[in-house]
Amino acid sequence: MKLQLEPGDLLRIALPSEVARTGLLAFDAEGNRGDQSLGLAPNAAVPICDFDATELVGWMVARGADVGAVLKLSPLGYLADGLVLRAPRSLTVWIVNPVTSSDLVNAAGAGAVVVEHTLADGKSRLPDPLGEVREEFTVARGTAQAYELRRGEFLQIIDVEGQQCSDFQALSLAGLDRSRERMIDATATRSMVRRSFPGPGLFDKFYDADMSPMLSVLQDTCGRHDTFGLACTARGYEERGFPGHINCSDNISEATQPFGVAPRRAWPAINFFWNTWVDPHHHIQSDESHSRPGDYVAMEALDDLVCVSTACPDDIDPINGWNPTDVHVRIYRPETKIQRSVAYRTKEDAPMQISQESAFHTRWAPLTDQFAPARDLWVPLSFPSQGTLGEYWACREAATLQDMSGLRKFDVIGPDAEALLQRAMTRDIARLADWRGTYSLMCDDTGQVIDDGTLFRMGAHLFRWCCGSEESGRALSNLADREGLQVRIHDLGGALPNLALQGPKSRDILRKFVFTQPHVPALDQVKWFGATVARVGDREGAPFFLTRSGYTGELGYEIFCSKEDAVAVWDAVMEAGEEFGLQPMGSAALEIIRIEAGLAAAGAEFGTGVDAFEAGLGFAVDLKKADFIGKAALERNAAAPRRVLKGLLLDCQDVPPHGAPVYRNERQVGVVTSATQSPLLERAIAMVQLNIEHSETGQKLEVGLLDGRMKRLSGDVTSVPFIDPQRKKARV
Repeated sequence: MKLQLEPGDLLRIALPSEVARTGLLAFDAEGNRGDQSLGLAPNAAVPICDFDATELVGWMVARGADVGAVLKLSPLGYLADGLVLRAPRSLTVWIVNPVTSSDLVNAAGAGAVVVEHTLADGKSRLPDPLGEVREEFTVARGTAQAYELRRGEFLQIIDVEGQQCSDFQALSLAGLDRSRERMIDATATRSMVRRSFPGPGLFDKFYDADMSPMLSVLQDTCGRHDTFGLACTARGYEERGFPGHINCSDNISEATQPFGVAPRRAWPAINFFWNTWVDPHHHIQSDESHSRPGDYVAMEALDDLVCVSTACPDDIDPINGWNPTDVHVRIYRPETKIQRSVAYRTKEDAPMQISQESAFHTRWAPLTDQFAPARDLWVPLSFPSQGTLGEYWACREAATLQDMSGLRKFDVIGPDAEALLQRAMTRDIARLADWRGTYSLMCDDTGQVIDDGTLFRMGAHLFRWCCGSEESGRALSNLADREGLQVRIHDLGGALPNLALQGPKSRDILRKFVFTQPHVPALDQVKWFGATVARVGDREGAPFFLTRSGYTGELGYEIFCSKEDAVAVWDAVMEAGEEFGLQPMGSAALEIIRIEAGLAAAGAEFGTGVDAFEAGLGFAVDLKKADFIGKAALERNAAAPRRVLKGLLLDCQDVPPHGAPVYRNERQVGVVTSATQSPLLERAIAMVQLNIEHSETGQKLEVGLLDGRMKRLSGDVTSVPFIDPQRKKARV
């Protein structure tokens, strides 16, 4: 984590015992070490080579600092109560942890490094520039400013203090030269991108009324904006009893007048950071913004433009947090390199992380432009050469390779590791042998699922938890701290990218290049949910952790390797798979396959208000084992179940959306959790949560669309999985 301290700023750092090897470096403006000015001994006891210093070294090289002088970190030790440092001068501080920057959080929490930065002036500061700035300026609250933006230049609009709406409009400079006002058209934009507003990725552009692209969105750290409302108007304030109130429409007219733009009483605008939505009754609602201090939108100009940005003066609504503040604008030169990214936070108050490219991206990128963010990484949606349907059939009949690096991995290490996991997991971990894994759940005390994943035992006191959410790591750390267990929760972050090799030919492909040492299971000895350590080709090849697991219901394996070996591993798999028809697969095809296989997903089958049994995950709950978190609630619910997860074989090809109601005559008896069109069954299928009274297999039910009444999709209740109910394919 990098922080910029100014004179008088306070920095509080607290460390739990399991991350006591965290260290700190401080630099002045010339790149010289400044640890001593904070009261810390320079070049002290923690070697820099013990950490992933890639980002730090890159920062130093860019500023001409002496990398060779940074041999060791100033150790911070065990600081449960917190160490408070005051900056006597401007300093850039790096806090380095043996794990990842996601462990450095701005809020107290057991098992996490706590970093609190208090500014001396009480004001927020701007984020670091994204590249070489051509021009920058601050739009003071309640004002607007117009400016020119040339094709290829980049624009960054920054919410300085958070929760501040900034109305934006761009007009074609060539159009203005011909006395034609061609500007961003919100309706055309929504129609082209098929969503409320564009974002980084495939549908990233703002369009004019002729459907010509004007700007491309490259980065968005907020993700909540508005394209429906006008910039605020004088009439809007007058109608509410505030005549003469300053407004964005008048400000825009005044700011753009020097460019020959005709004034308007009401300006259509893109309202960045304005939090609006359409409620179930089709009313447009708004509330305080989701933007935090320093949040921004970065765009590339696709034409020569006249742009205008406002700092909205609305102080009679919550849209600006009831307190209008400034907006900052930066314009970058065309040679600036700005990657496409969105913000990702491990929880609401955690530091922002910009989405990154996967370690396999150099191999995916030539094959597709269709990427989507998966947590903090970009992953492919599909590959045009085969298409989603072709990828689906490749997985069913041959093999596919998919980037699953967004999976979260935690190593649980120490003499009390088994005891901790036995308390946290719904499975009996004591029965888990070395090099074996099990699908398990972590629940809260109400029986609701916190996370699901696969736990592998790698030794007597060594476990690897591969799961979907960082909440797992926080829950394990909190539990270990609460119960005084001697265990370390190591968040691997992005250090262990992984591929999923799935399909009936997957084992044949691995046989061509997998090498294992005799002290670990050989490839053919790795049974369902087994694991081993292997190398590519021979004992000198790239190493990887190999598990027989997946998310498809087919025979499959997952390969975990270091970032440095990712490309070599990818190449080995693809080369070995060529004769077997191996194809890359994206997340769109995986969604079809996982629904056919009846595999639950967070936010669909399980989430708030749904316990493990209602999510269809009762098979992963062992109520016979000793006490675990949530056991009492699950025992109670199992004795008197309310809802159950079932399948619905629809009599049509229409695919109902998540949340669609399921009816028995006039009464709603359930809800759709996931649905897709099944290529294998040649009909639409849905996983549904049903009241227990209406869950009998073979019963006829209807999914209600168009307010639940005007259109009904009939179907027969069935069990899940829809295909291969005994999981024979995965076990073969």
